Amino acid sequence: MAHTWYTISELSNRLDVTPRTIRYYEELGLLQPERQQNRRQYTERDRVRLQLILRGRRLGFSLSEIQDMLDLYAADPSEVTQLRDVLRRGDAKLAEVEAQIRDLEAVRIEMVEWRQRMDSLLREKTGGDRQP
Repeated sequence: MAHTWYTISELSNRLDVTPRTIRYYEELGLLQPERQQNRRQYTERDRVRLQLILRGRRLGFSLSEIQDMLDLYAADPSEVTQLRDVLRRGDAKLAEVEAQIRDLEAVRIEMVEWRQRMDSLLREKTGGDRQP
């Protein structure tokens, strides 16, 4: 079976991430490309792992959490353990996001009320003229 190989530039362009970020993930051991002379060669597996890392970051997971999830996949090819862990972590992250949404909604309501009070006060002081 022929391998699909990617250079760091190809992977970077394909996934819209900087080569520096890819090298950083390598330093952390999240990616382990093969080397030919002094060139990195990324496999399809590396591309998928990078996509998972980027998705995990976008969803708010730490690199340590992402490493743990990737390690589970390597340890259990059936993916059952990994899927259970991802669901557990995802549920916890979702609860955090929902709490943040509630907090932001409370701030938004407070800001709207504050603005209405300031607008009303300005109209009182200017006889209805709202120009600064």
